[in-house]
Amino acid sequence: MASEAILEISDSNFESEVVNSDVPVLVDFWAPWCGPCRAIAPLVEEISSSYAGKIKVGKMNVDDNQSTTMKFGIRSIPTIIMFKGGEAVDQIIGAVPKAEIERVVEKSLA
Repeated sequence: MASEAILEISDSNFESEVVNSDVPVLVDFWAPWCGPCRAIAPLVEEISSSYAGKIKVGKMNVDDNQSTTMKFGIRSIPTIIMFKGGEAVDQIIGAVPKAEIERVVEKSLA
C-alpha cells in the first residue's frame, strides 16, 4: 500500500528508521481493513511528497507490528504520531483533514 516515498515501518526497523532518524518522522499506524485509514492514505502520500527531504513518512501496519503498537498505546486507528529526535512529540487520532496533519508537521519543523 505504501509508495516508494513512504517507508514501510515495522517492529524490526522502527529504531533505525524512526528513533535514530536525523529528521522528524511522521508514522501512520493503520490496518488494511480500516476504512478511515484508507481514507487518509492519499493525504499521507501528499504530505510525503510536499515535505520530501524535510521529514520522513512511514506507515506501520498495526496487525503485523504489535510490539511497537502496544508500546505507544495505539487503541484506535488511524493514529498518526510525529516523532522528533526519537521522541513522540504530537499525535492525531482518527481521519482528519490534510490541514491538521500539515499543522503537526509544521510544528515539528519549527
